[in-house]
Amino acid sequence: MLAFNFTPFPVIETERLLLKRITDADVNEIFELRSNPETMKYIPRPLVKTTEDALEHIAMIEEKIITNVGINWGITLKDNPKLLGIIGYYRMQPENYRAEIGYMLLPEFHGKGIITEAVYKLIRYGFDDLKLHSIEAVIDPENFASEKVLQKCGFVKEAHLKEAEFYEGVFLDKVIYSLLDK
Repeated sequence: MLAFNFTPFPVIETERLLLKRITDADVNEIFELRSNPETMKYIPRPLVKTTEDALEHIAMIEEKIITNVGINWGITLKDNPKLLGIIGYYRMQPENYRAEIGYMLLPEFHGKGIITEAVYKLIRYGFDDLKLHSIEAVIDPENFASEKVLQKCGFVKEAHLKEAEFYEGVFLDKVIYSLLDK
């Protein structure tokens, strides 16, 4: 069975991006991401309401890294340290050599290829460094931008689960995309 070890923390570079460890110094950007109804539109989780909530979210991310059960990076441009988004692996299943990738980006950076660039790099990290066999992404069926990113990166639709999650009094569909290491 796989065992993950995120120490030392892997800083990842792409052509334009630096994927770095999220720290308490990123609290304002985490607040901006997680409190924005537009950013959270397809993520069935409560909006962050205070900077304290944002700090708790950062602490949860850090705890998963320390315990080697998940890893998230802050997405920045190489020439600007401001956090634009988050990307990472969570719901990691070492016994199945599988992990779920997830990401979010501030709306003003949508449509610039940032997530696609970061996803490509995390795919390589997942297969080459973590030794995953498969990577999945679970998205809202209405999230066409995310679907386009996943398809561009080689993911294929595995399932459309009808009313699979109950959130805020509503049953939500979810779509599962996956990519196998070839």
